[in-house]
Amino acid sequence: MASYLTGIITPHRKHTKKSPTIRMDVPKTVTIPMEMHIGKPAIPTVKVGDLVKVGTKIGEADGKISSNIYSSVSGKVVKFVEYLLFNGFVTTAAVIESDGEMTMEEGLTPPTVNTKEDLIEAIKASGVVGLGGAGFPTQVKFDVDPEKVDYLIINGAECEPYVTSDTVTMLTRGDDMAYALQTINRAMGISKAIIGVESNNKKAVRAMQILADAVIWPDVNVKVLPPVYPQGGEKVLVYHTTGRKIHANQLPIDVGCIVVNCTTLAAIGAYLKTGIPLVEKCVTVDGGAVKKPRNVMVPIGTSLEDLFNACGGLTVEPAKIIYGGPMMGITVPNTSASVLKNTNAALALTAKEAKLPKTTACIRCGSCVNTCPFGLAPISIAEAYDRKDVDALKALHVTTCMECGCCSFVCPANRPLVQKNKLSKQLLKDIKEGENK
Repeated sequence: MASYLTGIITPHRKHTKKSPTIRMDVPKTVTIPMEMHIGKPAIPTVKVGDLVKVGTKIGEADGKISSNIYSSVSGKVVKFVEYLLFNGFVTTAAVIESDGEMTMEEGLTPPTVNTKEDLIEAIKASGVVGLGGAGFPTQVKFDVDPEKVDYLIINGAECEPYVTSDTVTMLTRGDDMAYALQTINRAMGISKAIIGVESNNKKAVRAMQILADAVIWPDVNVKVLPPVYPQGGEKVLVYHTTGRKIHANQLPIDVGCIVVNCTTLAAIGAYLKTGIPLVEKCVTVDGGAVKKPRNVMVPIGTSLEDLFNACGGLTVEPAKIIYGGPMMGITVPNTSASVLKNTNAALALTAKEAKLPKTTACIRCGSCVNTCPFGLAPISIAEAYDRKDVDALKALHVTTCMECGCCSFVCPANRPLVQKNKLSKQLLKDIKEGENK
């Protein structure tokens, strides 16, 4: 069913690619949700009135698929609030009033990592999750039999329009990435690593080749990839770097691979070297409403309002604000939303940029099918969803969809195809959960 060879050419709009990264001023307050990851929310470990420092644990991971949460500023916990997540669920968030000092928590020391168990515990303690988008707790990826892992694949294929924060990582944090690679090899014996970078990102390709030459073990190779979207999709990346296909209901480990985003790898390396957990994030700030697009190093929990102000503010009232890129990004209701662990970009789009084209009737051209990386039939899925035909949705393998949006992008009738795919997947999930009650 899956072809893995198709894709689209999107307008890259990498306006911030050559801009120097700035570190924003300390915000007056941060709002840090207990759920910035896939899985169970963290359990708050502080209370109103507590004094915290940079790196103080304020949320304890609740079980295997969860993640620790740390304060990104020094100051006082002033309240807990209900925080609306982009998926519509509500979680608890700690509001911390900064003292402006950014005092570091005492006793933060690099962990000793010699075994797989040491590595898993260190990554869990770091609070690192998938920083390229999904936010999956990274320690879980390494909780596998090392004998089943042939490749560690590093995702540097930053294929979304506008976003350049991963490029910043590859250009400036090669030492952190190398340290993580060497530690992972020592702990798990994964002897081969592949770094996937798109061919049009020439400086990043060169930086990663220098990294590969400097790392003696494991064996690191740089795979230069075609600059097509969705090159950074996990299944697409595995195929284009190893030739191995991940079929429906499979994970990368089922074909001998662990996939880690380049910024995630750098964050692991930084923690292994310093013992300082994940408390800040490099975010691409762009869009037609932003006065000075740039990459910004920002404390996690900072409001988007403060982030945009660090870029000169907004020139017009944005028609749409997005976490991430325009293809797979999530719309944010307002600028009070926080920078999360997995926020790689914040886009403020003008009315012209955000305007949706008029939808017309499907002309049966087949463009959506021809473009889908997995050979799905999006228009048939949409029709089955409208009929609420559950059996048809299953037969059409809608759960395989990675929601990349290629189908909607190429549709000449501007049909909401990826949206119907998402709704179809949610429909099947709701039915399954209802059956299990």
